[in-house]
Amino acid sequence: KIFQAVVSCIGGDGTIYIIPKSFETALNKLMAEIQNTFKGLGLLIPYCWKKGEACVVRGSDTVWYRAKIVEVSGSTLLVQYIDRGYIESIPQCHLYPTTFYTSIPPFCIPCQLYKTLPIGNFWQQDAVDYLRELLKNEEVEIHVEELPDNPWGKLSISLYFGGMSLSSFMAYQKYCVAEDCQDIQKLGVFEGDLSPSYLLQPLPFPGETFPVTVTHLVSPKEVYICLDSSGNLSKHSATERAASHDSESLNKALKWCNKIVKTLPHLTNFKKELPCLAEYVDGLWYRAKLLSITQLVPVQILVQFVDYGTYLVAPTSRLRHIPCHLLKYPVQAVRVLLAGFKPTADDKNVERIPYSPEWSLKALWTMVDCVEGKRLSASILTVSPEVTISLYGDDKNLVHLKLIEMGLAELDE
Repeated sequence: KIFQAVVSCIGGDGTIYIIPKSFETALNKLMAEIQNTFKGLGLLIPYCWKKGEACVVRGSDTVWYRAKIVEVSGSTLLVQYIDRGYIESIPQCHLYPTTFYTSIPPFCIPCQLYKTLPIGNFWQQDAVDYLRELLKNEEVEIHVEELPDNPWGKLSISLYFGGMSLSSFMAYQKYCVAEDCQDIQKLGVFEGDLSPSYLLQPLPFPGETFPVTVTHLVSPKEVYICLDSSGNLSKHSATERAASHDSESLNKALKWCNKIVKTLPHLTNFKKELPCLAEYVDGLWYRAKLLSITQLVPVQILVQFVDYGTYLVAPTSRLRHIPCHLLKYPVQAVRVLLAGFKPTADDKNVERIPYSPEWSLKALWTMVDCVEGKRLSASILTVSPEVTISLYGDDKNLVHLKLIEMGLAELDE
């Protein structure tokens, strides 16, 4: 069985506690009921606690949780939150014995990685710390491999985060040995003879109007667009729905890659068009491709962020290998030319775009104002030799009409 779950806790022994997403509604309902039943402080009179006894515990967040006694030692008790998995020492005054809710099974499931042997036969503290940093409170994909012999035992699972196998990833980090490690190559951390490349975004049919956002402008006429996945998807075409799903999955995978990026090696191959991960000025890592070496000492590389169209000159320290599973998502940004207008000789503005001097900087900034943060729509006119579109503003008028009104462009029949 395969299902989505949230990792609630990593035990000190490396046990992974998960809460299936399908349990969330029932768990929230139970938690609300517990809060309504138990108010104020815990049991203030002396009580003889026993190991394994059911109780409710008032956590440090003042919320009541179901728990069981793990160990009795003086005035503090070691308890386990049975719906979360974690174990904590709690003063007796924050507990209350109860037989309420004992008929409801725990919502979290203790798991172990299938056919995965930790180095030294148990998970070392640094491995446990790394698992906590990587997984706690994150949504993951669970593949059930083997049921436990004992109903209270651990479920044997394969766990995937952002398309990567946790067993393979931890084996790559030398924390364990994974018996079934056939997908370690998918981490994309090895130099190979293959020259990977990105998939292109499928486009709607010519004549079909579809929502877009402009992610980058090269000039008033040359821009990068993304199919807009916001709004009511039921009204969108199959191409747009697929693009929306790809965009969501890619964002999740990139979020995970940002968590593990320090484990990915720096680039040593600087072949043109090579896919990679590059660090943008916001400190986050995105999919990119190499364009050229702009400086040799120190080495500076011109890269393009393929999901936005933007460019950056970066040192090699800000470039890393891209995990191969990130290559299965089509590039989100598509380079297009806008139809219906051209530069005008009447534009007397002295400041020109250095790489496209037929256009003034004023024309470029005016076009930025027309498209930035706007709900736009497009219709493809031609796909060859280059993708050419008509681009409409949120008022359904062609965006370039503003440039023509201001004398910054002229109509191109």
